[in-house]
Amino acid sequence: MPAETTANADTAAAKQKRRGAVKAFKRDAILQAARAIFARDGLDGATLRAIAAEAGVAVGTVYLHYPGKEALYADMLAGSLADLLKHLREAVAKASAEDHLLAAALAFYGFYRDRPDDLHLGLYLSQGLKPMGLNPELDRLLNGRLIQCYTVMGDGIRRLAPLPPEALKAETVSLAAAITGALMLEVTGRLKVLGDDGEAVVRRAVESLARRLRSGA
Repeated sequence: MPAETTANADTAAAKQKRRGAVKAFKRDAILQAARAIFARDGLDGATLRAIAAEAGVAVGTVYLHYPGKEALYADMLAGSLADLLKHLREAVAKASAEDHLLAAALAFYGFYRDRPDDLHLGLYLSQGLKPMGLNPELDRLLNGRLIQCYTVMGDGIRRLAPLPPEALKAETVSLAAAITGALMLEVTGRLKVLGDDGEAVVRRAVESLARRLRSGA
């Protein structure tokens, strides 16, 4: 290949790399701005124009990345759930088979305790507790991501007892609900008033479930 052609190819590759870096930087700025706007205005009140202003970009730039605020919200939540899944898998990888369930449950609890904004995001908090959907396609995508996270806990339950699928699903959902309840009481300060803490509540829930499964009850 002639030297001039090689130089042109290198220049084009460098330009493409720079464009990709700029695009990624702007997307990250948009996501960070969206977190602030969604926390302040909720999904209903947020607008792409407000998010663009917060990010310091033109609203057209936001539209280059996202067709609407629902897609932007979904991307934020999908990223949060991906972080949660990674956190859960890392926690159980360090645990023994016997402690798999406890490690998964405590990791689930700890992730959201330490990242309350992600808890609010996952529960669709919008100026108070208000369940909201996005659209059927995005909801299916996000629910699938959440189920992946629950499956890590389900694997821990299955290690304690060979349950049929429906029973395993029921036990996993019940444990997830107990952990979520503990989180809600923790972040609102209710558990402190009651003289308890979320981690202890989660430990008791797992221990109670483990005893019941081992006894065959």
